[in-house]
Amino acid sequence: MLRGRSNLALRIGSSLVLAPLAIAAAYFGGWVFLAFWMLAALGVLWEWNGLVCGHDRNMVLALGVAALLGAGAFAAFGRPGFALLLIALGMLAVATLASRTRRTWCATGVAYAGTMLMAPVMLRGDANFGLVALLFVFAVVWATDIVAYFGGRTLGGPKLMPNVSPNKTWSGAICGATGAIICGCGVASVAGISNLVAIGVLALALSVASQAGDLFESALKRRFDAKDASNILPGHGGLMDRLDGFVTACMGALLIGVAHGGIEHPARGLMVW
Repeated sequence: MLRGRSNLALRIGSSLVLAPLAIAAAYFGGWVFLAFWMLAALGVLWEWNGLVCGHDRNMVLALGVAALLGAGAFAAFGRPGFALLLIALGMLAVATLASRTRRTWCATGVAYAGTMLMAPVMLRGDANFGLVALLFVFAVVWATDIVAYFGGRTLGGPKLMPNVSPNKTWSGAICGATGAIICGCGVASVAGISNLVAIGVLALALSVASQAGDLFESALKRRFDAKDASNILPGHGGLMDRLDGFVTACMGALLIGVAHGGIEHPARGLMVW
């Protein structure tokens, strides 16, 4: 019990540092925002390679870092299409040079880290709705995580996917989704966005995506027999352990925004219905 309370205190302490940094970076935008998510993407790539790439990790890490840095440069000058192309080429290079048994996993790491970089950067690039869109995604992901944690511990009940993550319950998942809808609609309402029915549906969809990302990372760690992606964040393990739900939720938000508003205005496409 004491160990659990200590871990919870570490989780809260880390969140109190990381959340304001993420919000501040989103507020300032520009180079500050790009640098923040570039560091996050590089950290995630380093963790992924250490987890799955075995003896190939140094070689494929160098290729992945080069692809991410190049993509960040293109993104900084408003060329997201070229940035995405460079990430795809990085995946191909990694797949070509990595050992056959780890090829797919190592290449997927470049895509995963590339999504960590490009999804928030492309959303924030929308001058009118970029900040609101990011705050909306933050609210959905954080509410999902926090409310699911406490709701699951309080209510218990059937396990969600016991073979992947034995501590997660259906009650926690439902509570997390409910919290995401409330908080997502709250952010939209404060921002003056009126169609809260559509926003609520989006919040639910992104909450599901966030929880799917969490389960994916749990399955990945189980596949490679690891408890955490690393131990750089007290109470959280690694960056992947903290950002797993954000990656998939932000990717989902970007895809919805592009499909509805076009690649030039993904945040508007996400928020205005």
